[in-house]
Amino acid sequence: MSEFKSVQNGLAADRVTVSFGEKFEASAQFDQVFREGMALVEEVAAYLDGAGRRDSKALKPPLSVLYATESMRLTTRLLDLASWLLIRRALKEGEIDREEAKRKRQRVKLKALGRPGHIKRFDELPEALQDLIERSFALHDRIVRLDRAVTSSEAKTGGECPDDMPVSNPVAAQMNMLRQAFGD
Repeated sequence: MSEFKSVQNGLAADRVTVSFGEKFEASAQFDQVFREGMALVEEVAAYLDGAGRRDSKALKPPLSVLYATESMRLTTRLLDLASWLLIRRALKEGEIDREEAKRKRQRVKLKALGRPGHIKRFDELPEALQDLIERSFALHDRIVRLDRAVTSSEAKTGGECPDDMPVSNPVAAQMNMLRQAFGD
């Protein structure tokens, strides 16, 4: 049982809260998501200004209307995602503080309108547009998960990592249950 007490004491001593938001912003993962997001924005802009114009002119109503609707939704979605990424980067670079980031984030709407599975005749749109829409939703879903994790972490820590903040430790809870059941 001395090993048990040693592990238990080690767990109690290691109660440290880590802010996911701060760690994420400083990580290579954030840099990768940022690069991917901005590259997708540039790719969509190039498509809509180039090959997308030609593709849209070749479509007849109602597909031409669907193309216009979906390209606007795509652009809006990417603007929101780019805004989120730029806010997080500005926070990382120290250009804004957490309060300003929070205010700016509240204006960003990460809504997922027009999922491909819900769009009639989606499969009749140009393949390039379909691909860009699907990739934008993949990025959207990734950013929504990150936003929830960052927001949850910041709500729990106030954006900071206090050393004395109590942390739920499931391993310690299980160890306590074992100790109660079998004694020291």
